[in-house]
Amino acid sequence: MKVIEAVISTTNLDEVKAALQKLGIEKIRVSQFLANGRLKGNAAFHRGTEYMVGVMTRIKVEIIAADELVGRVIETISEFARSERQGNFRIFIYPLVEAPL
Repeated sequence: MKVIEAVISTTNLDEVKAALQKLGIEKIRVSQFLANGRLKGNAAFHRGTEYMVGVMTRIKVEIIAADELVGRVIETISEFARSERQGNFRIFIYPLVEAPL
């Protein structure tokens, strides 16, 4: 078993969830957070003045998958989370050592 964490843009969440459901992945954990990275945030306007917002809202999707599904889950997330902006998503894979009830 593996834990797959995917950090994606908020705009891609519905597409990624739908594609994972087609694979048979029904249980996922979704959390929203703020991140600051290479993209340097977004331009915003306040009272006619443009300024840069240093952090961006991102979504983290966590999935526990069997070893034989990991490759397909990664391909699916990569296909539906990718956009024209470089660095728009990240995928991390960890072994699941123990899952107490």
